[in-house]
Amino acid sequence: MRPAHRIRQLVNVINLSTLLGLGVAALGRAQLRKGPDGLLLGYGYRLWVPTNPVFTLGNVVMFKDDESVHLRRPMLLTHESRHASQYALCFGPVLLPLYGLAAGWSWICTGDAASRNLFERLAGLTDGGYRERPLRRVFRRGGL
Repeated sequence: MRPAHRIRQLVNVINLSTLLGLGVAALGRAQLRKGPDGLLLGYGYRLWVPTNPVFTLGNVVMFKDDESVHLRRPMLLTHESRHASQYALCFGPVLLPLYGLAAGWSWICTGDAASRNLFERLAGLTDGGYRERPLRRVFRRGGL
C-alpha cells in the first residue's frame, strides 16, 4: 500500500469516519472484504438509505450489489477511493453535512444531486457513473 493510502487509512480511523462506516455496514448486513489501498468493501448492503447503489464512509465502501459491479464499472472503485480521501481531508464525519449542502446546491442548479456537487466532481463524475447535467435556465448566462 502506498504511504498516502496508509496515512488516509490512519486519519479516517482517528477521525471516526471508518468506525462510522463499519457501524453502518453492520446495520446494513454488508459482507466486508479487504479491498485495495486500505479500503474495506462491503457487499450486499441492505438498508434503504442512502438510495445510492454505492457509497463510502471513511475507508468503507458499501455496495448494494455483489462483486460483479467491478466488472461492469471498473472506474467506480477509483471514484469511491477519492471519496475516502475526502473524508480524511474534511475531518471525517464533517464531510456528511458538507456533502449534503453540495448535493442540495447541485440539485438547485441542475435538478441532479451529483452534477454540480463539488465532492462528486472532485471524485470524477464519469468514474462514479454520473453525467454532467446542464444548468437550469435561471443559472445560465443571461438568466431569465
